Amino acid sequence: MQPTQSEVRSSNSSNDGGARRSRRRPSLSLASVAVRLGGLMLIDAVAIWFIYALIGNGVWPAAVVVLIVTALINWVYLDDRIYPIRWLTPGLLLMLLMVIYPLVFTLYIALTNYSDGHILTKQEVVNRLQGQYYEPADTVAYKWTAYRNPEGKFLLIFEDPQGNKFLRDETGEEVKPFDNGPLPENINGYQKLERLATTRYVGELKTWVVTQGPNLIRLGDSVGVASYAVRKYTFDPATDNLTDNETGVVYTPVRGTFTAPDGKTISPGFNVVVGFENYSKVLTDPNIRGPFLGVFLWTIIFAFLSVLFTFAVGLGLALVLNDPKLPFRAFFRSVMIIPYTIPAVISVLIWVGLLNPIYGQASRLLESVGIDGDWFADGTWAKAGILLVQTWLGFPYMMLLCLGALQSIPTDMYEAADIDGASPWTKFRSLTLPLLLVAIAPLLIGSFAFNFNNFAVIELYAQGGPPITGVSTPAGQTDILISYTYRLAFAGGQGADYGLASAIALFIFVIIASLTAFNFRYTRQLEELT
Repeated sequence: MQPTQSEVRSSNSSNDGGARRSRRRPSLSLASVAVRLGGLMLIDAVAIWFIYALIGNGVWPAAVVVLIVTALINWVYLDDRIYPIRWLTPGLLLMLLMVIYPLVFTLYIALTNYSDGHILTKQEVVNRLQGQYYEPADTVAYKWTAYRNPEGKFLLIFEDPQGNKFLRDETGEEVKPFDNGPLPENINGYQKLERLATTRYVGELKTWVVTQGPNLIRLGDSVGVASYAVRKYTFDPATDNLTDNETGVVYTPVRGTFTAPDGKTISPGFNVVVGFENYSKVLTDPNIRGPFLGVFLWTIIFAFLSVLFTFAVGLGLALVLNDPKLPFRAFFRSVMIIPYTIPAVISVLIWVGLLNPIYGQASRLLESVGIDGDWFADGTWAKAGILLVQTWLGFPYMMLLCLGALQSIPTDMYEAADIDGASPWTKFRSLTLPLLLVAIAPLLIGSFAFNFNNFAVIELYAQGGPPITGVSTPAGQTDILISYTYRLAFAGGQGADYGLASAIALFIFVIIASLTAFNFRYTRQLEELT
């Protein structure tokens, strides 16, 4: 007897329900629940503290992001419907923290004038400028008298030329009117200090900030003498202008700098969004475009030749060491990977010493055979030296890759080629190299991308030198894009330009992303050939 459709649906529904029940996570023990809740409480406590600190510093966007991420973490770990996602959450958060956030932040900085002289926000600059004071020509001279209590606290009474007296105590910075009669010997437990006794405390009292409205009363070096100082700048939020009270000049904000009508500016400036100006500089400003194009071309050449030389040397050694007839083959294999085991920092510095034109043994040896060049001061020789060092550092890695790939090539293919009378070169060109590239071509592309950003070798060898002359940006003849970016941002000697450096960093990101996409595509093509 055949089951009816309703019975089938009921059976399927029952099976689906059973499958769903079987996919549900098992019931948790009390200890597991306590550990989960304790972990979430710790995460929430740290997040709340961090959000509070961000809000206190005025970084509202970051505070909102942290709040959203914290809420998502709680949702993922408390909702059973999205149970599998919780295992991906740490990786997703790390990707957000280490990849997405730096990328977005770099993109934002590239759209600003963030650089030396434009580090602060506008409000911070206004606050700093409004904290400057000057003494007008007709400044008022004050006399002051100090009072001290047994606990070491002070009172100050100021007297202007008209005889008006003002009191300043430790409870606030504002001076307050005081009785204009004779100065008392004691005020609420504070004992009047004579002139000689006051001398002991002048250094401590001069650190006081004594305000009278928007202006200051400054204590002089002499005991009992003070002067009246006026705030130099006044900012008007309504007009967005800054007025110099000493000269009367009105400054208007122009691209992150308060600028007078005659072009005079006030330092420091503040960071503002300037759009695609930094990208435009890279492409249109001859002082930047020239060195950038030169550095970009050398970066490609350096990355390509580094891969070519290391692969050629590594493959040659691998072919020799793969021969079973080679005596002491295991020993030679072990010796050849020694450069790979030594930290690159040490190896590069050793090569710098060997190639030193004055006392370097390698430099002297090369001079003896007619190769005479300055490996650091001459751009061409410096590039050759870097490629030599990079070949030394990279050939063991390529040798290991090729040795592994050679082991996977079937020997019967070579036997068939021998029967056909193929020469060693023909077997290498038609069998070994194509089959080898199937396995290691993606790694070669990855090595190219790595050398495209190989900052350590460039910096340790000659710090990007020798410098390119006649340009306004700090660029060296051996700089690659990443070291050029570093010099723009941190070590240029002409002021750090983080906005321009971020724009160049995004160019690098686009190039590396394109190489990665090509790598994946090329890998799939090679897989289809196998």
